[in-house]
Amino acid sequence: MKNYLKIISGSSNPSLAGEICEYLDLAPGRIQIDRGPNDNIKVQIKENVREDDVFVVQTSSSPVNDHLTELLLIIDALKYASARRITAVLPYYPYVRSDKKDEPRISISARLVADLLQAAGADRILTMDLHAGQIQGFFDIPTDNLFAAPVFVKDIEEKYNNKPVVIVSPDVGGVVRARAYARRINANLAIIDKRREKPGSSEVMNIIGDVSNHHCIIVDDIIDSGGTICNAAQALIDVGAISVDAYVTHGVLSGSAVSNISNSPLSSLVTTNSIKATEAVNMSSNIRQISIAPIIGEAIRRVHMEQSVSSLFE
Repeated sequence: MKNYLKIISGSSNPSLAGEICEYLDLAPGRIQIDRGPNDNIKVQIKENVREDDVFVVQTSSSPVNDHLTELLLIIDALKYASARRITAVLPYYPYVRSDKKDEPRISISARLVADLLQAAGADRILTMDLHAGQIQGFFDIPTDNLFAAPVFVKDIEEKYNNKPVVIVSPDVGGVVRARAYARRINANLAIIDKRREKPGSSEVMNIIGDVSNHHCIIVDDIIDSGGTICNAAQALIDVGAISVDAYVTHGVLSGSAVSNISNSPLSSLVTTNSIKATEAVNMSSNIRQISIAPIIGEAIRRVHMEQSVSSLFE
């Protein structure tokens, strides 16, 4: 039975898809995506995919809704083209922070996205550093949540070899992630406890753990406006940290985020290329990206070969 591996890229991050293809020594699958005068999106697969194992790479970058619709149309086109298996590769999952009903009469958007992907015809999901691990439970199909930790840890070890380092969680919710990094590099752990003493007062950041005379490394999954991490960096410097760097998987960096980071005490912000860098990011002197193509490419290879994906992170 024919069972070729093929990579199809949407328009959200073609450079990442190209790097994944390079890792796998594959030519990108041919696809044509057009937009009509009424903003309708037309997708056509330009090669035979019958009985192929197809991976569709599409991340959640701006415009998010257009890229989500495009992904659904690509999956639908592949389904009707008789692809044997369709895996949606979502380095940054759409609506990932809308994972629970924390206000009255709101949508749990991350669950709705899961339903849409399955209804379109996805057979499997491959994503990275979900904001909440329980999102995997929104699916009735196999879902692999990959981690950026291996590429970040390698970079940290090369930069801070034998220097005093503390891994910092920017809030209580990120402690599990920060502890995992601290264990990998044999470093101490600190936590930033944010609270308001009374309604209407400014937010106070309490540092739990000793960071004085240490290089502090903040680890998180998403950076949007950058306000929390910039304020955290200032709080750490105020209590005697030598320097503060941040390693964050998904660099959304909306609005004035790049400017905020440039004018903050952060020595550097390191993100992955799960979201394509904007011109402002590329021009910034203290923001850089590390490619996750090898991790995603290896996960794709293992899924295709029916091998373990979890062993990548053991």
